Order: sequence, then structure tokens, then C-alpha cells
Amino acid sequence: MCQARIWVRAKGEEREVARDITQLEVKGDTIIIKTFFETPKEIKGKIKEIDFLKAKVILEADEFPE
Repeated sequence: MCQARIWVRAKGEEREVARDITQLEVKGDTIIIKTFFETPKEIKGKIKEIDFLKAKVILEADEFPE
């Protein structure tokens, strides 16, 4: 089984911000990402692209999450 990785595009850059994502939920302009053992993380932005073969989700945001 292969969990997804989350990348964020912001300010002309692209950075990986999370690994081993088991669930992704969209609530308005907020993306909630969950893993097996960590607290869910919220990112303001939108889904730009999903590559199922690479298990890669690219989000577009104004700023990178902390």
C-alpha cells in the first residue's frame, strides 16, 4: 500500500509538506490531510493536480503551511 504525499505550490515554488497521507478532505477553501499517527493538518488552498501513479497531490496556496 502506498500513501500519498502532499506538495504545495506557493510564491513560485513547490515544496513537499506532508507524507504518508491516508485521507484528504476538502471543506470550502481548506484541505484537511490525515495520516495514521499524526494530528490532522489544515491547509488553505485548492487541489491543483493529483498524480495517482506517483501518489502525489499538488495544492495551490498563497503561503506554505507551518
